[in-house]
Amino acid sequence: MIVSSNGIVGLIGGAAVNPEQMKSVLSFFDNYIAVDGGADHCLRAGLRPAAVVGDMDSLSQQARATFSEILCHISEQDTTDFEKAIARVSAAAVLAMGFTGGRLDHLLSVLNVLGRNRTRRILLLDEADISFLTPPEGVSLALPAGTRIGLMPLDDVTVTARGLTWPITAARMHPTGMVSSSNQVKDPLVEISAKGPLVITLPPTQLGAVLKAVVPAQ
Repeated sequence: MIVSSNGIVGLIGGAAVNPEQMKSVLSFFDNYIAVDGGADHCLRAGLRPAAVVGDMDSLSQQARATFSEILCHISEQDTTDFEKAIARVSAAAVLAMGFTGGRLDHLLSVLNVLGRNRTRRILLLDEADISFLTPPEGVSLALPAGTRIGLMPLDDVTVTARGLTWPITAARMHPTGMVSSSNQVKDPLVEISAKGPLVITLPPTQLGAVLKAVVPAQ
């Protein structure tokens, strides 16, 4: 285990990252690590992660030299760098940036990792969304009326969602069947339960509400 924490650990990946957004969430982290090319984002922002993890195939020579003492090179190619990092972090929650932009196959592989780690609190943040898997016990979110919300199944999932403009009651959802990509918050409290892996997407402005709802109290 590279990082162990009772709080939130950040992951900085190599896909597009807004530097100001990255700096704005640092206060939420107990610690953070860079994943392969994410070290270059840290270098440009003047940040020093606890470690740099990955197969290092996307790391610049400058970042490699700057962070040489904290490189954790993992050469096996059976898992993605995102999965390598997740497997080496123990935390109440993981907030990951720099994993959702760029190539579609990379994004799909990230969602694959989420779907196989349903009991873990893994959140994906970018300029457009904060996304996370519905916890097995369900989730209650305090959100402003009118907030957009998406519910996207990763498998065959039975979903109940209350407090929305278009509520859902024990509906069977599937990636090639029913989804709810552009729903809207109606009531002050939204309650969602899912029997199976269901990704919730919200605007990034709701990060605080999401963390309050899904991260265990310290």
